[in-house]
Amino acid sequence: MAEQPHQHDRVHRLQQLQADRRTFLQAGSLAALGLGLPELLLARELANASAVSSQARGVAGVAAGDGRRTGTGVGSGRARSCILLFATGGPAQQETFDPKPDADVAVRGEFDPIATNVPGIDICELLPRMARNAHRYSIIRSTYHRSGTHGVGVHYNLTGLPHAPRSSGEPQVSRQDPPSIGGAIRQLRGDRGGLPGAVHLPVRIGDQNNFQWGGQHAGYLGSKFDPLMLIDEQWLPGTLPPAFLPQADVGMERFSDRVNLLRKLAGGARELPGEEAGTYELARQRALSVLDSHSAWEAFLLDKEDPATIARYGDNKFGRSCLVARRLVEAGVSLVTVPWMYLVSTKNFDTHSNHFRLMKDLLMPPVDQAFSALLEDLDERGLLDETLVAWTGEFGRTPKINQNAGRDHWGNVYSTVLAGGGIRGGEVIGASDKSAAEPVDHPVHTRDFVATIYHALGYGRNTVVHDMAGRPRPLVEGQPIQRLF
Repeated sequence: MAEQPHQHDRVHRLQQLQADRRTFLQAGSLAALGLGLPELLLARELANASAVSSQARGVAGVAAGDGRRTGTGVGSGRARSCILLFATGGPAQQETFDPKPDADVAVRGEFDPIATNVPGIDICELLPRMARNAHRYSIIRSTYHRSGTHGVGVHYNLTGLPHAPRSSGEPQVSRQDPPSIGGAIRQLRGDRGGLPGAVHLPVRIGDQNNFQWGGQHAGYLGSKFDPLMLIDEQWLPGTLPPAFLPQADVGMERFSDRVNLLRKLAGGARELPGEEAGTYELARQRALSVLDSHSAWEAFLLDKEDPATIARYGDNKFGRSCLVARRLVEAGVSLVTVPWMYLVSTKNFDTHSNHFRLMKDLLMPPVDQAFSALLEDLDERGLLDETLVAWTGEFGRTPKINQNAGRDHWGNVYSTVLAGGGIRGGEVIGASDKSAAEPVDHPVHTRDFVATIYHALGYGRNTVVHDMAGRPRPLVEGQPIQRLF
């Protein structure tokens, strides 16, 4: 794809600013310089810091994100990184990885199964490219958590743990909740190479009723371990994220004036209590690290990728995000979450009406293209063995087709997929009944699915993380699927 207008100019401005890093280090706050980097959420950092008790000082090494583990359990540890593809809205198991051609007409749907390159494994005809890659992944056809609520499903699939109680409504993000996989991994492994340990792009997981469901950040670990969230619906993945760039009206001529002003304001940070001052400095340094390392922003760019590679993934927001995810894990990011987005975030897998048309014309072709390209590309580069790729959503869809030609929420059984990172390919774990309504063989609770991800990354039931008060918290409740390793 041709570069966005003014992209070269914006890159040049960023390079100019990199060259004068000493001036930046004196600035104190990048936000005031027109660099509203998501990492620099100072108010939120300080609010969390004020909640840290003296107990937290005893685990300062963990709180600083030095990558130290506590009780790693029996995780295999083969996966150096993980790319989590999240199909927002909840994709139908019947029209993806668990077709039911012999079911009653009110259940089976409009599409037929097709054979994969692994004998005995069929998937929906909407996934022809994935059918040619079945030797690279395994399907879990018996995943469940039994809730039909979006927020519950999001939280379970991103954390493996139930959310904190709410007085009403679906759970939005909260510091009372357990951490996302990305937030936990960021605390356990720390950051490296000027890049955060976890990145979430290109949009938040939510809908028109809830901007951001729970489970997407570091929860009770504190904001310092939140994944870097690039959730601008206007951003084209593969270009410089807007938050990485100075505003157009901030030239070097105005820059020194702002620095002088910030010098006068810097005393306020020095007057903060010790812990809060430390949090301020951590936020500042993390924001500056984006400018300090070329990899910290070049990993997000596709301008050096072969156009044929972009076309292979699909020149759309989901395809480009998957390609950026590959680049990020190559650069050292441990966990990249890629929620579904093709046009706008509300056009997702929550297909209560026109289900079959949407699956055929809008949703499944980009998934089939990008998912298969990611697996093939990682394999060809020798990265698949050390990169876990996971596919999930909130839940599945109802066995019965409703009066609007749609399928509704169904948490009783759904399909998930795992590949790479030590996972055996060409396997099917569990089974649903003849109408894809209930698990009938090897039920896998969502907590076990997430435990399998952690196991591949090297963490098990003895692993703990530390909350903002320094208290140890268990990371895993479920059991990994040992047959997959």
